[in-house]
Amino acid sequence: MIKPTKLFTLDPQDRALFRETVGPVKPLRCDRFDLIPRRPAPIPRFTQADEQQVLDDMISDYFEPADLDTGEELYYRAEGVQQAVLRKLRRGQFRVGAMLDLHGMTVAVAKAALTEFLHTARRESLSCVRIVHGKGKGSRHRGPVLKQKINHWLRQRNEVLAFCSARSVDGGTGAVYVLLRRG
Repeated sequence: MIKPTKLFTLDPQDRALFRETVGPVKPLRCDRFDLIPRRPAPIPRFTQADEQQVLDDMISDYFEPADLDTGEELYYRAEGVQQAVLRKLRRGQFRVGAMLDLHGMTVAVAKAALTEFLHTARRESLSCVRIVHGKGKGSRHRGPVLKQKINHWLRQRNEVLAFCSARSVDGGTGAVYVLLRRG
């Protein structure tokens, strides 16, 4: 066993100066440290990743409000037209070449105007047009008369490949985008 040796002694003046500088001290009750580090709380990485994925999906291209069906929208695609084409049309990704506004017209006048408009669009080789039929608020209890007629008439036309309700900035459920066959 090795005995501790006295290395040096303090001068009484140095000791007094030290006590004056340090001030009163309290002895430590326990001067031992736990050498085993405590593990940190686990980080729920998978939960955080799932929550981040939900946030990313909410602002990604996978979610398209135009894909939601509220029951007021019109949409149609002819046989042979891909679903992706209708989806692009619903998103407003085709350039609209011309517009027809049927507000305030009677059914007979609207049908004649639609026929003439579609002939002109085909003659000018337009691939996409917009038809504003209104939401039928002036029809009172009968509902949107022209909207239902447009839905019926466009389905009967050979030159119509697809149609759907417009985006809200272009009239929403009061208008339709119509994709025409190339002439």
